[in-house]
Amino acid sequence: MKIASLVSGGVDSSVTVHLLKEQGYDPHIFYIKIGLEDDPAWVECPSAEDIEITTFIAKKYGCKFDVISLQEEYWDRVISYTIDSVKKGATPNPDVMCNKMIKFGAFEEKYGKDFDLISTGHYATSVEKNDIKYLGTAKDSFKDQTYFLGQISQKQLDKLIFPIGGMHKKEVREVAANIKLPSAGRKDSQGICFLGKINYNDFIRRYVGQKTGRIIEFETGKTLGKHQGVWFHTIGQRKGLGLSQGPWFVVDKDLDSNIVFVSNGYDPVAQYKDIINLSHFHFINQQPDRDYSIKQEVKFKIRHQPEFNNGFLVNDGDQFAIHSDKPISGVAPGQFGVVYLPDGSICLGSGVIS
Repeated sequence: MKIASLVSGGVDSSVTVHLLKEQGYDPHIFYIKIGLEDDPAWVECPSAEDIEITTFIAKKYGCKFDVISLQEEYWDRVISYTIDSVKKGATPNPDVMCNKMIKFGAFEEKYGKDFDLISTGHYATSVEKNDIKYLGTAKDSFKDQTYFLGQISQKQLDKLIFPIGGMHKKEVREVAANIKLPSAGRKDSQGICFLGKINYNDFIRRYVGQKTGRIIEFETGKTLGKHQGVWFHTIGQRKGLGLSQGPWFVVDKDLDSNIVFVSNGYDPVAQYKDIINLSHFHFINQQPDRDYSIKQEVKFKIRHQPEFNNGFLVNDGDQFAIHSDKPISGVAPGQFGVVYLPDGSICLGSGVIS
């Protein structure tokens, strides 16, 4: 069994190598370079440290190791998507597209065909039912990353294994400490995958620019301040508005007029919705489990978070829609609505919030 192990230098993917070796496998380690470090404007990407740690792991376990570059593919498929979405006033999710288009897309096309399986450090599981593989949620609900995997295909899932999916983060760190991995105490990455240490707003400013506009109170039409471009703001945002007497929440945006609308208070009605329209809905498994021309009970997420929301999914003409049991806040166009079975055990797929 030939296994390609995608290792980033972080504690999660590092521990997967140890677990695979314990199970008798001899994984071939790959470090994928996708960042913008070839652009002289971005000199803070930490790939050198990542590669150093991954090299240590490869030597420790006697694994074959290659550093490969998918930077060109990343620019064409993910960064361009991010910039285009921002220009349209939407809130993109590059991490979702990175998994679909790069880690399990371009990698498979260029390197993965020679391997039976691809191992990753994602907190997720796979579930086999009637000879079909499903994307299952992780044991650690706080670290579960199925939200970021909701766009992968059945073909991609069939080759994936998630060695740490049945572990809590604390257990993963304990394993790393016990076997003295250099990544044992390393902090989790909090940034978008291609940015490294680069500030997101700096990235947007460089590639999309600035355009001064008004911040207007949604209910009264009163101008409260100025912003540098609607693309720097997302629905549900509370921080970074520079307004006094808050809290203020972004509840709407007008791209054509370059206006950001806000509401005051901790619970403004304007930021809540109970129907979430999804375009380009994608089922991970080719055969949907139920007839969605009528409402079907589901759990769902509109962002990466531990808890689920409850509701119904229905195929409404050319698109799908989630009918939430109760109004929820921060529904941002461009983000993904990810849908699960009613018990939350299996991720069914996702669509783009419109």
